[in-house]
Amino acid sequence: MKSIKPLSAGRAVLIVLASAGASFHAGETVAAASASAAASSASASVATHKQDRALRKLVYAEFAKDKTIDAGDIGVGVNSGVVTLTGTVSDAEHIEKAAAMAKGVPGVVSVTNKLSIKRNFAQ
Repeated sequence: MKSIKPLSAGRAVLIVLASAGASFHAGETVAAASASAAASSASASVATHKQDRALRKLVYAEFAKDKTIDAGDIGVGVNSGVVTLTGTVSDAEHIEKAAAMAKGVPGVVSVTNKLSIKRNFAQ
C-alpha cells in the first residue's frame, strides 16, 4: 500500500490558495486571515454608514436653505453616496428642484427621486 506524503498534499493546498489570490504570511492561519478580512470589512461598513449619515444631514441642510420647499414631508435615504428622496411636496416644480439640490451636495453619487405631489382631498 502506498502512503501519501504530507509535503505533496501541503503543496496542493498552497497551490490552490495561491491560485485563488490568497496571500499568507509565515505563521498566519486561514482562520486568522478570515478574521482579519471580516474586521476590515466591518470597519469599512461602519465608515460608510457614518459617511452616509453625514451626507443625509447635508442634504437636509441644503433643503433648509430654500424656504419654498417643505422638507418635513421629504425623506432622505443614503446608501454608499446614492441618495433616495421619498415623500411629498406641495408643487410639481419642487420635485425636480429637490432632486437638483440633492445632486449639488458634495459627495452625492446619484439621486433617485421618488417624490410625489401632495394631494389635498376635499370632503
